[in-house]
This record gives sequence, C-alpha cells and structure tokens, in this order.
Amino acid sequence: MLEQIEFDIRGMTCDSCVLHVERALKKVSGVREAEVPGWESGRASVLLEGDVDSQALIGSVRLAGYGASVKTRKPVVEHRVEKPSSSDGRGNGRFDLMVIGAGSAGFAAAIKGAELGYRVAVVEANTIGGTCVNVGCVPSKTLIRAMEQYHQASQPRFRGVHTLPGELNWAQVIADKDELVAEMRQSKYVDVLAAYPEITYIQGRARLIGDNGVEIDGKAYPSAKILIATGAQPWAPSIPGLKVGASHSPLPYLTSATAMELKELPRSMIVLGANAVGLELAQTFARAGTHVTLLELLPRIAPFEDQEISEALQDYLEEEGLEIVTGFQTTRAEKLDGRYLLTGTQDSQEIAFDAEQLLVATGRRPNTTNLGLEEAGVRLGTRGEILVDETLRTENPHVYAAGDVSGQDMFVYVAAYGGGLAAENALTDSGRVYDASYIPRITFTDPQIASAGLTEEQAREQGYTVRVSSLPMAHVPRALAARDTRGLVKLVADADTDRLLGAHILAPEASEMIQTAVLAIRFGVTLTQLRQTMFPYLTNVEGIKLAAVAFEKDVTLLSCCAG
Repeated sequence: MLEQIEFDIRGMTCDSCVLHVERALKKVSGVREAEVPGWESGRASVLLEGDVDSQALIGSVRLAGYGASVKTRKPVVEHRVEKPSSSDGRGNGRFDLMVIGAGSAGFAAAIKGAELGYRVAVVEANTIGGTCVNVGCVPSKTLIRAMEQYHQASQPRFRGVHTLPGELNWAQVIADKDELVAEMRQSKYVDVLAAYPEITYIQGRARLIGDNGVEIDGKAYPSAKILIATGAQPWAPSIPGLKVGASHSPLPYLTSATAMELKELPRSMIVLGANAVGLELAQTFARAGTHVTLLELLPRIAPFEDQEISEALQDYLEEEGLEIVTGFQTTRAEKLDGRYLLTGTQDSQEIAFDAEQLLVATGRRPNTTNLGLEEAGVRLGTRGEILVDETLRTENPHVYAAGDVSGQDMFVYVAAYGGGLAAENALTDSGRVYDASYIPRITFTDPQIASAGLTEEQAREQGYTVRVSSLPMAHVPRALAARDTRGLVKLVADADTDRLLGAHILAPEASEMIQTAVLAIRFGVTLTQLRQTMFPYLTNVEGIKLAAVAFEKDVTLLSCCAG
C-alpha cells in the first residue's frame, strides 16, 4: 500500500534548503518520492511504500538541520507508471496523447482523451492538482469565507441581533485550510485516476524532444500528440531590491501561495497589486486584524473591471480600514530593522510605506522554461506564453497548449475548458474553436465582483451603439431583506439588436448571479426576453431582471415582481 505524508518544514531559507530536505527524506527506507515545492512553501510531500514510521522521517530532517511535523497522512491510489524498456530507449509503447502538467487543464485533457478511447499519459514534475487545488482557488476561497464569517460576527446587520467575534485562532484556520486542500487533491485528482485505465500517470520532469517526443527525467517516450498544460507562477515586476521569483530575490517576499501558509498573522502588510488576487488577500488579512496597505500602479483598483464597479468597491474596502493608494509607481524595495519599506511616486511626489510583511500580487507568468519548446518549434510570446491558434495548436502541428501556460484567461474553469477542447482537436482533428466571448470572471472580495462580456468602454471601442443600465442593489428586494444593499448591477446592451453585450455586478454573492448573464450573452438573449422571463423572488439574481427592466421603466414605481 502507498501512503502520502504532508509535512510542515521549518528553517528553510533558500533553494539549497530544498535539496537538503529532499535528500534527508529520501534517505529513509520506504520513501518512493519526496518533494519540497520551494523553500518558501514550508512544506514537503512524501510518498511511502510499506509501513514507514513518520518519526524516522522527522528525525532525518532534524539531522539535516531543519524541523518537521506531520500535517496529514493518507493512503493513495497507486498510479500506473509507464517505464521505457526497449533497446532503443524510446519506451515500450506509444501514447496517443502526452499531457505535460497535472492541473485542471491537464486532467481535463487526459479525461477527454480517455473518454474518446485513446491512450493518454499525464506527466507532473511537482504536486498533482496544479495551482487551483493546491495554492490557488481552494485555499484562498476557504480563507476568504472564514474571515468573512469572523468579520460579520462583529458587524451584525439586524437590530436586536447581537454577536461577539471572539478570539481568532489563525493557526487553526490555516490547519483547516490545509486539510481541505489535501482532501480535495486526493478526491478530485489522485482518486480520479483509478476510474480511467487509459490514463497513465508519470511523476517526473518533462522536456520535448524532436517533433513529437517527450523526455522524462532522461527517458524518452514517443507520443502521437503532445499537450502542454504546465500552468503559471507568481510574477514580480523589475523593482530595485526585488527579482522575479520570491525564492531568488535578495529581499524575500510573500506570494499568493506563501501568504496563505503563514502560521502567524502579521501586524501589518503591504500588498503590491490591486487586481483580483491582491484584492482578495488584502481584504482577508485586513479582516483578520492585519493593517493592510494596498498599492496599485494603475489609476484604480480592479483596473480591468467596469470603472463604476471598481470605484464602488474601493469605497467599501476603505470603510473596512484598508489603506488604498492608486497610481503608485514603486521605485525601490528594501528591508530596514526587520520591516519592509517600499518607496515610490504618486503624482510626481515621492512617498514610502513600511510593514512587517510584503505580498507581491502583480500577476502571473506561464511556466515555459526548460521544456525544450524552441527546439521543438513551439513559439513563445513576449510574456513567455505559448502562442496558439484558435484551436489551441502551436506552430508545431503535433503540439497543443491549454490553460495558464497559453497566457489566455487565467481561470481554472477556462483551463479545464481549454484542456478538453485541445485534447479533442489534437486526437480527432475536429477543429473546435476556443471561444472567450462569454467567460465569467469573479473577484471574491466582499462584496464580490462578477463580470461577463464587454464593459461599456469596450463595447463603445468595438463600434456598438451602446445602451447601459445601472441598478443599485438597494432596489433589489432580497438585498433589502438581508439588510445588505452594497453594490450594483450594470448591463451593457447593443441598441441595434437589443442583445446583451456585458454584465457587471458588485454584490455580496455576485458570483451566484452572473451565470444568468453568461447564458444570455452566449446564446444571444435580448433585453426584451430577459424582461419577459420569470425570476424567483426574493433572490439577488432578480437584480439582473430589474436592471433589464430599468432600460425602459423606473423600477422604483413598480410593485414586487412587476415588470
């Protein structure tokens, strides 16, 4: 039987520490694999064969000069691993599709290939599951919801209802987050493999060789088609004092991944970058009690959302105590007396901010280094993304790419969509086209931002004759009943065809409202059809109908459900 143990590792300070810890773990008899996903993670994952005492592993790590404690220990499904054995070194079988990367895009591609009856291999150099389940969506959203509940305990909205927040046990919140991550990685990735005998899982580092071959840790595997789904990683701008990659910087800083591993809450934090990730984590830490300073280069937070939405959100965040500075150009980062100091300019004036911790949330860049892409004829864009056509094929006709590595729409559900589409195109030459026209996007602040389609500005730039309706949530009965009227619903329509072009929502549960607009945009639903459709009452999603009604009528003059 195989078992997997997740360890908390203490004392790592550089990339060399990663090697030392991995070597220490691998020395223990019964260890099949040991991996540390970067020194800043403070974690190690060990795959065991047979009955191995965890104290032996902890002792070996301690002898190497580090501390270790068991986080989780669970049985795992043994993956079938293809091993090359023929005399020419190219393996004992040919795969129909070799998928490099075992995250959302990679798994969706592998499952699609298996469903179509093809033989598929999935190769992963790091932890199975990719960004979302390990260091992205899953851990961040559970922390966000936990701090939302903690915040609401001190902010009762109903007179006569009195609540007390109590003391926050941050370490327990982090432990619960880690437990959820381990459970979902097991149930949604590891256990899924057993249902697909056509899929072979290979743990190792892959590199393209020739037109359609893959080398994994020095062993060559032939494959008819290859799909690259290696994802992306946090990126930092070129600022004196910082370098790209937190683990290589002379001034170590937090990323979106490592910030969620902090066992102790900092008293203060600078968050550099006010797009979705920066906003979510800034509010989460602020609600936990950290004084947060949020710095953004562009003129407003959530800079790629509708301006009315981002301006309203800034007001709400500042009401909660976040310090927000926009139009801030960072010129220098340093650490003085144990505190981070960021110096920059705003409106040509030099200003500086200091804090205990620095979180850099300035975007992500595709993982495309050391994959042999150039030798295989796969071209990259200016940000390192793999360039693909509308079918997600690269310039090498044998190689496709999907998910964050292609630089397109970095959302987990989009990665899964792209992975399945690319696999089908690669294996069947179906020529399905990647369609990004209706993709929903969510920023899980409170209130949440949910958007789909074109903003008012984008629609005008594209030459549409635009009609706009903006409805405050104060006109939505559900919001009134909940005593929470923060936000608005904004619809953008084509005046010539009456069709919905975009929807932009700021509301406490905007993520649960947007799919109605997504369907309307995708299938060409008109405003008239939206107005004539029954929406349930009392619900927040009724706000979309009311916003559609507001194109023609004053909704303050309507009775409940009338339209």
